[in-house]
Amino acid sequence: MWPRVLSRLALLAGGQAVLGVLLGWWFGWPAALLAVVLFGLLLAGLDAWRAGVFIDWLREGELPEAPRLRGPWGEAVYRSVRRLRTLMQQRSASEQRLTDFLAAIQASPIGVLLLDAQGRIEWCNDIAGEHFGIDPRRDLLQHIGNLVREPAFAAYFAGKDYRAEVQLLGRQNTPAHPVRLAVQLARYGEGQLLMLSRDVTALAQAEAMRRDFVANVSHEIRTPLTVLAGFVETLQQLPLTEPERQCYLAMMAEQSERMQLLVNDLLMLSRLEGSPPPDLRSAVDLGELTARCETEARALSLLLHPLGERPQTLCVGPPPDFALAGAEGELRSAIANLINNAVRYTPGGGRIDVAWERLPGGGARLAVTDTGPGIQPEHLPRLGERFYRVDRSRARESGGTGLGLAIAKHVAQRHGGELQVSSTVGKGSCFALVFPASRVLPSAHHRQGAGALAAG
Repeated sequence: MWPRVLSRLALLAGGQAVLGVLLGWWFGWPAALLAVVLFGLLLAGLDAWRAGVFIDWLREGELPEAPRLRGPWGEAVYRSVRRLRTLMQQRSASEQRLTDFLAAIQASPIGVLLLDAQGRIEWCNDIAGEHFGIDPRRDLLQHIGNLVREPAFAAYFAGKDYRAEVQLLGRQNTPAHPVRLAVQLARYGEGQLLMLSRDVTALAQAEAMRRDFVANVSHEIRTPLTVLAGFVETLQQLPLTEPERQCYLAMMAEQSERMQLLVNDLLMLSRLEGSPPPDLRSAVDLGELTARCETEARALSLLLHPLGERPQTLCVGPPPDFALAGAEGELRSAIANLINNAVRYTPGGGRIDVAWERLPGGGARLAVTDTGPGIQPEHLPRLGERFYRVDRSRARESGGTGLGLAIAKHVAQRHGGELQVSSTVGKGSCFALVFPASRVLPSAHHRQGAGALAAG
């Protein structure tokens, strides 16, 4: 830069010298000296004016309003404009990156809050607003402790040890629909806090179901094992008569059969969860399948209600004129479990109706309706969970494993359908398997009849 400045000063000095010589030769040296001084003042004033214009533009002007100047100040304006445009492009790119980053956080399934050093909200995404009932605009600069008032969070926030997360009840938590949130704080910047929240309701429910499953399996197996061990010890240590021996062996066989049923049901659930859905090419004859389940249910009814008791009435509707595409073994297990459950829980003298029907949309529905004691509404959402029983003592008396409805629910879901339950206390219950139209096929008898008509 300095060489350019020195060359300009030399140029101005040389020009003034030449001008002074010419004026001195023409007007005399005093007039020439005065003219040179005035010319220098004029150049200095012009330069000062240009500098003022440039400084005023830097202070208050906009980029499109850049002044048009000549000489060094023109070059200064040009370089300033170019630098400002570069800075504006960089700023625009930074703002776009920030916008994209905030949009990504906004789309995240995790709640995000930015808190200042005092714990006041600087920004939050919509998920965090749903988790804690926060309005992203209304509640800015509100202290987080005034909006999240759970004692567990207050203790966590005040403790300042944020290495682990804390679990809280969600804002929409109810006894029927529990909601749990995992919240964790992290420090960043100059004392600021990043607050993350995620919905762990499903994880908490899965963990609770796992604990319940292990506890229930252990309990269900331990009880018959304890009975078997007691009988074996009795047979080994006590002299028994032949009738007593046969009685003990019969009870041991009963407990062994109970464990066998439990293991079979557990294996069935394991296969259902670990195998692909049934294909659409195998047609299952529902009339024959339902007839086999009916035979088993009548045998179970005789076992539970001996001849001296008033029997149940089991009414099975006519065979359906359609078939289902799916796995025959799975469908038989689901249908048998629904009918057998109705037999177990319907008292003597009650009525059980089993009927297939075609739905308006082309689907199919199997309804098993009983006149049993009914089920309280609070139990209905949990029916279909493994080992969940409304009345545990009565379930053990009836010989159930607690897995029948879970199997029926899984089978229905694997075939694209669902298990529906409705009940009225004191009047009875209705358990239904509903299948989509894509699984409904013409039955074998119907196809044969249609073929005969076409041939005739």
